[in-house]
Amino acid sequence: MAESPVQPKSKRHTISRPIFERTFSINSEQAIRVIRDSYHRLMVSLYAIDVILRIIGREETVDEVESIVSQMIAECAEQLQQEKSRLEKLKADNGITETPTYTHPREFLAKIASPQIAQFVELIRLLDQLMIVMDTLWLCQVISNKHCIEARYQWQQRLQRLANKIVTMERHAHQAAYEQGHGEELKIARLESGLNVEPESKLDTDLPKEECHI
Repeated sequence: MAESPVQPKSKRHTISRPIFERTFSINSEQAIRVIRDSYHRLMVSLYAIDVILRIIGREETVDEVESIVSQMIAECAEQLQQEKSRLEKLKADNGITETPTYTHPREFLAKIASPQIAQFVELIRLLDQLMIVMDTLWLCQVISNKHCIEARYQWQQRLQRLANKIVTMERHAHQAAYEQGHGEELKIARLESGLNVEPESKLDTDLPKEECHI
């Protein structure tokens, strides 16, 4: 009796997701570093959280997580805007009208796959605007070199810490799904969604570099 031919395994299809593609010019080194170090991993984590929570049957939690993330980003944006307004007043009070150019600005192609990603992109742009005002005051000798260096680092770190918090939320959700016995289901869904089977152990990428150009 002839053996039945082995049927090839069906190829899984990557899910087609809606995105906006927007290109921005980023000037300051601090904003460029946030994009390089945090933006892409954040984008992947936000999408992964949505995938994971729906897998474990907690769709209502997706809205809760999105609300928490949006609030965290909004609070950071408010702080950035307040500092930017304060420095702009200082600039006006000193009669400064010049704005510096930058030696190596970058074109940033943002692939926005969720409202929260859009929020974070605007946060990066706001950081860039703040740095420009701060650099102007430094070049015009209104603020000291030491103060400028410290402030640049602190604001850059604030955005990167925020991104790290969201990445940690993804890892916790991933672990919870495994503990609830959804390991195989989660593995399949992550593959179909274009994600790595496991979250990265550090801020790195799950998707091809083409997702973020700078």
